[in-house]
Amino acid sequence: MKKLLFLLFLMTALSVTAQSVPVTLYESPNYSIAYPKDWKVTDDSGIINIFPANQIGAVTISEYHDLNLPKTETRKFILALYKSGDDEKRVTSRNGKKGYTEYFYEYHDEKEKLVWLTKVCQKDKDLYLISVNCAQKYWNGNYMKLFKEAFESFQVKK
Repeated sequence: MKKLLFLLFLMTALSVTAQSVPVTLYESPNYSIAYPKDWKVTDDSGIINIFPANQIGAVTISEYHDLNLPKTETRKFILALYKSGDDEKRVTSRNGKKGYTEYFYEYHDEKEKLVWLTKVCQKDKDLYLISVNCAQKYWNGNYMKLFKEAFESFQVKK
């Protein structure tokens, strides 16, 4: 009987924690991203910021066209964004969809107590920069999950 109750409790707990948060889709002519429905979106001269009401972090998207950044310099560019002394090998890359090369970098800013995730999608002279910043003390549990889900949902349309 105890095993049955434990199993019932476990299944109930898993179903409660597995519930998904309703999302909204932000679409531009060139990309889309899904984010939690109750978060806010701002457009600051073409730079999109998506964040929860308590503003403990944000997803930021910038797009650049006619940018002459050779792929051999992209890792350095990403590290320079954070003035990071990390080795370029910490910036991983893979061939993404639609001919884009995707770069990924995770940075922990100990001075500002922030966690940063950065993804760059680059093809020819087109570059999309997607970043997440979140206060370290909130980078656990649900906030980490919500930010990562939004971050990973980013898709280039063309």
